[in-house]
Amino acid sequence: MAKSHPNRFLAAISQKSRKHLLSTSSEVELGTKTVLHESQTRPSHAFFLTSGLASILAVTTVGFASEVGVVGREGFTGSLHLIGPVDTPTHCRMQLAGAAVQIPFEHLQKAFDQDDDLHRHILEFVQVHMHILSQVAGCHSIHGASQRLTRWLLTAQDLTESSTIDITQEVLSEILGTKRVTIAAAAGSLQRDRLIEYRRGHIHILNRKALEAAACDCYSTVKDLHEGLYL
Repeated sequence: MAKSHPNRFLAAISQKSRKHLLSTSSEVELGTKTVLHESQTRPSHAFFLTSGLASILAVTTVGFASEVGVVGREGFTGSLHLIGPVDTPTHCRMQLAGAAVQIPFEHLQKAFDQDDDLHRHILEFVQVHMHILSQVAGCHSIHGASQRLTRWLLTAQDLTESSTIDITQEVLSEILGTKRVTIAAAAGSLQRDRLIEYRRGHIHILNRKALEAAACDCYSTVKDLHEGLYL
């Protein structure tokens, strides 16, 4: 497998580690809302995305959910389950349709326990991932809906490398933890300022520079963390 694997994690590890991991892998297409793992359960597979975007959602006992992080081509799903026996209260699903390399979780766990190079890269990803989860949680409590929406759109563009994002206001209101009417107002304001173009289920980023200026500082923190991986 060439070093230029579309998944950044798989590209970063050694050829030997990558070959071993991929020996049990399969390539899968993942539609929007495909569940990658449920809360309080150990994943059956880890998904190393090659396109699209997955949401990590904190789920309450009464079923409310709010996004606390995303996974794109920089990593893989279910990483926290590798480092200890406690099942996490987060739910993971595809938010933007894409594709992935699917690897049985037990195969990944054994490799993590036995392969020093893989172990080091996974711990790096987990550490960065935890920093991002903390930053996003803080963003939800500190910043307004418009800034949170702007941060999310910019991060989605970074991780998918696409200026067009297929997502509805209903889904955005859920993942950003606010009312749909609030998202509609925030998106409407960004559209009037010609930062985005919004049509039913589709958002196109028109002016990235201006969008960055409108975002909270959480965006640049998250961006720097993503870009610093595997250097």
